[in-house]
Amino acid sequence: MRVLITGASGFMGTALTQALERRGDEAVALRRGGDGAGPRWDVRAGTIDQDALEGIDAVVHLAGEPILPPWTKAKKERILRSRVDGTGLVARAAADAGTPVLVTASGMDYYGDRGDEVITEQTPNGSGFMAGVAAAWEHAATPAIEAGLRVAHLRTSLVLDSSGGSLPKMMIPFRLFVGGPLGDGEQWWSWITLDDQIRAILHILDNDAVSGPVNMASPSPVPNREFMRTLGRAMGRPSWFPTPAFLLRAVLGSEAAESLLLESKRVHPGVLDQTGFVFRHPQIDEAMAHAVGRN
Repeated sequence: MRVLITGASGFMGTALTQALERRGDEAVALRRGGDGAGPRWDVRAGTIDQDALEGIDAVVHLAGEPILPPWTKAKKERILRSRVDGTGLVARAAADAGTPVLVTASGMDYYGDRGDEVITEQTPNGSGFMAGVAAAWEHAATPAIEAGLRVAHLRTSLVLDSSGGSLPKMMIPFRLFVGGPLGDGEQWWSWITLDDQIRAILHILDNDAVSGPVNMASPSPVPNREFMRTLGRAMGRPSWFPTPAFLLRAVLGSEAAESLLLESKRVHPGVLDQTGFVFRHPQIDEAMAHAVGRN
């Protein structure tokens, strides 16, 4: 299988490239510029190299502006436009080329703040900036769907690995013995190890029955308080120093703090379960020990 990947040099793209190559597939990076061979694209210009999708069996679209705050007006526009414009460009190119499969990133932010509700792929779109971004992001793949491609949207939760993503930042306070729950610690956090995230993407690529939204989350979400306690235990540190919600809002901005840290999302991986995917790390204790131990 030849798989074209956007965001191939990022945290998840690097791991996916390595996984594809380990099993004998060919990973082709769609680059935005710089040195090196390979096809190029330019989201602002709306262009992709004409031969980028020649002989490609599937596209995995992972590229997008990082969502780290502060969320200025300009930053929010870049977050939105990078996802909507980039996905639309890739979807149209894949449709024109007749590429059979498009797997595009999305996020559990699609659902917004849901309290204790168990979230499935049928749960409707929520409210808030990132929920709106995720909905527009997925809608941008419409040209590929209308052309008959199999399209899957990765509604990804917090990806655990000490090599990148959010976990290394969360580990810093624990190293300084000031780690603990965020806000009241009662908000549900959904998560998945990087290993299972990549294995699930391969499962989607290989399984013709999988299309539409796919919740990329372990079957065992936990309240933030338990998540942080488990992280501290994996690092040999206490989890006794809570960070009040008002302080998070003051430092990150109210909107970003709510969306990224304080909202509650209790996500269930319905599609993965129904299509036979088996998690290697389904429980938080073992998963966190594995993620931290990879450092």
